[in-house]
Amino acid sequence: MGNDGRAPPIPALPIRVPTDPGRPSMPKKLQRRISAPRASAAAVATRPAAAEPAGGGLSLPFGRNRVTARVLAEFTSQLAVLLNAGIPITKSLRILEGQLPQGAMKRIAGSLLEDVEGGTALSEAMAKHDMVFDPLYTNMVRAGEAGGVQEEILNRLSGFLTQSEAIKSRVKGALAYPVAILVVAVLVLLLVFAFVIPKFKSVFATLGEGNLHWTTELVMGIGDHLKVWWWSYLLGAVLLLALHRLLLAKVAGYRRVMHRIALHVPLFGGLVHKSLVARFARTFGTLIQSGVPHLEALEILHASTNNVHMQGAVADVQAAVGEGTRLAVPIGARGMFDDIVLNMVDVGEQTGELDRMLTKVADRYETEVDQTVETTFKLIEPILLVVMAVAVGFIVFALFMPLLTMMQQMSKR
Repeated sequence: MGNDGRAPPIPALPIRVPTDPGRPSMPKKLQRRISAPRASAAAVATRPAAAEPAGGGLSLPFGRNRVTARVLAEFTSQLAVLLNAGIPITKSLRILEGQLPQGAMKRIAGSLLEDVEGGTALSEAMAKHDMVFDPLYTNMVRAGEAGGVQEEILNRLSGFLTQSEAIKSRVKGALAYPVAILVVAVLVLLLVFAFVIPKFKSVFATLGEGNLHWTTELVMGIGDHLKVWWWSYLLGAVLLLALHRLLLAKVAGYRRVMHRIALHVPLFGGLVHKSLVARFARTFGTLIQSGVPHLEALEILHASTNNVHMQGAVADVQAAVGEGTRLAVPIGARGMFDDIVLNMVDVGEQTGELDRMLTKVADRYETEVDQTVETTFKLIEPILLVVMAVAVGFIVFALFMPLLTMMQQMSKR
């Protein structure tokens, strides 16, 4: 114990640990008894745009203030381990605060500790930091507090966050090679237009070659144009990107059109759709399994979904369930969900195992997302290589065509 009365830092604990087999599982009746404050879509929409919702990119913006999903998952898992070991919540938070490095998560842990020591429930203390602990997170923690299974809920949360981060990492990893090829191709073309083409132009001028091949004139013209106007293309790209982001945030019609395009664009549309369905099933199943009532879980889902078409589907399901309709009926009425989702939800409702069926749906779609990512980017890589080869080959042909013509003329003399 240090001079300040706090426990010394402990080594980082593993992300996934088995729960105590002696503890009872989440009672099924809890799903209909827990009352949690509703998180309206309007309330979530008023948050700063830097924070992403529910399980993916839960973070504070900019530099030191950023809390990534990986850091949050580790914090959640370590807190679950300490609670499962029988350590009181205040001492667990003090231990975690002591071992965390300087940064936003350490400050938040300290704030949580102060609030809990003052008699505030952990879920209420977390709700004050809604840039990090979103409605999904706080409602699950509240369900754990009500059911006396807080460490089990935290373990589920950690697994949920880790799974979401793993999917993102796989997509980023698959993107790395095609993006690297594209960057190299652009750099090569820029270097050719900036340094190689001017050299050839001076050689042609010295040799007095008047009638150049059309490909050579085209390449020379592009080089001269880019030498003067390159800044306008760079500025235009930045302005277009800024305008796109502004319209996406402020104009509902534009956002709806772009989200529709994202669902139907070749190669990537299926990937986006499967990711949305997998996220819906994983989040909904996790919330129900944690004891959050169906309507509140659907409201959290609606507020944390980015795609407006999936938001519309969730809103329709929520309205129908609120009127007493079975969950499978509105799910089957929307084009966002296929027959497999419909049938598994229907079976889950009939057997009382809806959370387990939703987890199976999420597992299936996440596997399909992995396969689609692998297949898509394996197809993109050779396409980029061919495009790069054609572009470089065209430039080489254009530059050497006049030289070949001169050599032929000299041989005739």
